[in-house]
Amino acid sequence: MRIRVLVAEDVDVVRDTLVALLELEDDLAVVAAVGAGDRIVPAALGSRPDVALLDVDLPGVDGLTAAAQLRERLPECRVLILTGLVRPDGLDRARAAGVSGFLVKDGPADDLVAAVRTVAHGGRVLPAQRV
Repeated sequence: MRIRVLVAEDVDVVRDTLVALLELEDDLAVVAAVGAGDRIVPAALGSRPDVALLDVDLPGVDGLTAAAQLRERLPECRVLILTGLVRPDGLDRARAAGVSGFLVKDGPADDLVAAVRTVAHGGRVLPAQRV
């Protein structure tokens, strides 16, 4: 069974690249890709992803707020945060939002793919150091 993924990233080239990267994997299928935070929950309700890969800084609604909304509206969808901007309170906010994983964008592509799989199977992916 393929892992169904929603991608939320506001930069078109980054979103398209993430989708292409994930689609290279036989066990992953991108079922929705959005460029604004306020589109995450409606897209997730329509596509029923197993994992939502969310950027933190999105127009409309930020990724952590959307993560909390997903937890309420679609609790079976696990959230993996992918961010380029590391803030001191980022991990604390992510935990409070109920996310299953938190990655920084400057890591290897293989780590992202592995994190999607880990989160989909009920695991957690958190940075080794506090961010």
